[in-house]
Amino acid sequence: MPTLSSTMTEGKIVEWLKKPGDQVVRGDSLLIVESDKADMDVEAFQEGFLAAIVKPQGSTIPVGETIGFIVETKDEIEAIQKKISKDSNNLNELLQNQTKLSQVEPLLNSPSTDETINEDNQIHDKPYVKSSNRLMASPRARKLAAQLNVDLSSLNGTGINGRIQSEDVQQAAQQPVAKRSFVTRQIAPNPITSLPEKISSRLTSDTSSINSLQKSGEIISFNSLQNAVNRNMQASLEIPCFRVGYTIITDKLDLLYQEVKKKNITMTTLLVKAIGITLLDHPQINAFCSERGIIYPSKINIAVAVAMDDGGLITPVLTDVDNTDIYTLSRRWTDLVTRARSKQIKPEEYNSGTFTISNLGMFGVDSFDAILPPNTGAILAIAASSPHVIVNKNGSIAVKRQMRVNLTCDHRVIYGAHAAAFLKDFAQLVENKPESLMF
Repeated sequence: MPTLSSTMTEGKIVEWLKKPGDQVVRGDSLLIVESDKADMDVEAFQEGFLAAIVKPQGSTIPVGETIGFIVETKDEIEAIQKKISKDSNNLNELLQNQTKLSQVEPLLNSPSTDETINEDNQIHDKPYVKSSNRLMASPRARKLAAQLNVDLSSLNGTGINGRIQSEDVQQAAQQPVAKRSFVTRQIAPNPITSLPEKISSRLTSDTSSINSLQKSGEIISFNSLQNAVNRNMQASLEIPCFRVGYTIITDKLDLLYQEVKKKNITMTTLLVKAIGITLLDHPQINAFCSERGIIYPSKINIAVAVAMDDGGLITPVLTDVDNTDIYTLSRRWTDLVTRARSKQIKPEEYNSGTFTISNLGMFGVDSFDAILPPNTGAILAIAASSPHVIVNKNGSIAVKRQMRVNLTCDHRVIYGAHAAAFLKDFAQLVENKPESLMF
């Protein structure tokens, strides 16, 4: 089982794409593995034949454990299968005494996403040769094809070596029905899309999702992503945290958003940009604790919590926020969320955050605290913006929109004065100069 991300400790075999006896060409996708964050292809790095599958699909396997064998010639297949099928003791003996079977190699593998690594000439000392006996398609393309009833065999892939990408499936799905090929498969209705349109659009906003609806009394095992989140949350309990809250008037920010949302600028990216600018003057809030001491990152990379439909959450990262314009940030954010929810996000796109935000404002939440993720110094919980009656400094009464934010901090790195100063400057920017976010 390969390591597909820095936080992965085990992987679930979603599907074997080869069966015992099949020829293997270097670069062929052998199976799809669900890591703690994404579904990825596992590719072969040597040519030969898949002799045996040790772990079937549906199995959850620790990283480093053998899941199958590749041999160089067909003649070796039967010998390997006989040794494995005798009993489990022979399998253990085989794994411990591989030197006696010099032609048998444990399955070596590496992940790939829609952009495959077959063009990496430093790894492949021979040109990649596309296998003629198997359809080449990314995991995302396979999922989309099943959901949209598109026959993959009818498509010409636009990826490297003719690999079918998710974009190829989407384009095929938009063609008239008469021109499309269909596969027969029963698909359960999506509980979100089957809701009334207004409710559905609210629940599928860019920073939140809901779990699939389950039957009463049903017990559902944690998936790989949920297990990873659980481990991180347990680790967070060991961090000495404190929390500071602040109420921000958002009238000007809300007016700006109404103007720019026609240009596909989201509220999330406006808030991310405001935080990025504020962090420039508060490097302590962008720092985090390590065994070597306090680390001050050279960039401001903001992670945003996104709930997954099938449970758990992931934190796509917008990098170099202070130096990136709002339009680019919005395009990046839309792309990141789309790929995150289809489990096609790369490790460096979710584990490089230096500061995190969690936004539940679209659900009308008045206030909440967020749990600090490992390897960061602070996370900002953002609640809803709603009208409130307030008393102005001159004693007059007015109705203004207010938003509550709560900052959770690692007290080993950040002190109360640091947190208060950061929130004060963030509030002043949002309240008085939100138009500066557009430059």
